[in-house]
Amino acid sequence: MGDHSAWIGREEIRRDVLTESLLVRWCATLDREVPEEIAPQGLHWCLCTPDAPTGTLGPDGHPKRDDSPASLLPPLHLERRMWAAGSVEFLGSITVGSAVKRRTRVLAITEKQGGTGPLVFAELAHETFAGDALAVRETQTLVYRDAPPPGSPPAPPPPGESRFDASAWDVTRDVLPSPALLFRYSALTFNTHRIHYDHPYATGTEGYRGLVVHGPLIATLLLDLARRTLESEAALARFSFRAVSPAVADEPLHLALRQEDGSLILAAHAADGRQVMAAKAAPAA
Repeated sequence: MGDHSAWIGREEIRRDVLTESLLVRWCATLDREVPEEIAPQGLHWCLCTPDAPTGTLGPDGHPKRDDSPASLLPPLHLERRMWAAGSVEFLGSITVGSAVKRRTRVLAITEKQGGTGPLVFAELAHETFAGDALAVRETQTLVYRDAPPPGSPPAPPPPGESRFDASAWDVTRDVLPSPALLFRYSALTFNTHRIHYDHPYATGTEGYRGLVVHGPLIATLLLDLARRTLESEAALARFSFRAVSPAVADEPLHLALRQEDGSLILAAHAADGRQVMAAKAAPAA
């Protein structure tokens, strides 16, 4: 598919400010109370967001990539993009009024051959600063793949007759991710990927069964489950997650948590028990 060595090590810096209005809108989106000045864990995904002009967006709604030095990632001619995994360290707090800087560096771009065709994995390192202090250190893995050929069954498969089993978990919470929730989260993250709001595109072009719930939104809901369980806005020191299967809007999502050997095991499941996301966390000291 090409030599991507020129992109390894490329960096991008974005700046932002955590405003009270962003904090209020984020909490309204998640139907939760507004904390005193401190950003809840997961809100950093709504800071230092991409700001490409509308005229530079590609067919999928993402900013176009090209061969120029200004392009953080190379032009990968694969139609599907997904946030495949992430690993986050929470090192400090971001408070209302903080000047925020995020430094992003390309760690690796790897090509693989999957069962449905070529895959390209892009691994990015993010450092988010509040003032001069490093608040969040993160590794993000994106995966690019071809759209399915015409006539392929939609993804994910229709719900089966099985049901989510809550007996293996200490805490569970049910959420129904509505199109309105997806729209609001897209607005908070300035995310124009069409699979989250354009139903004809999501189903007709990329082959999904409906609107797709954002990976970081599901991760945010799991972080919120940890907050509710541990009763702390700064509940976690580390959090890692892996997307297993797409979640579809207007279908129940079962969030689950259990404590195991000093760690937290978290997951999101569809109504029939299909796993959507797997996660693990270390509680803050």
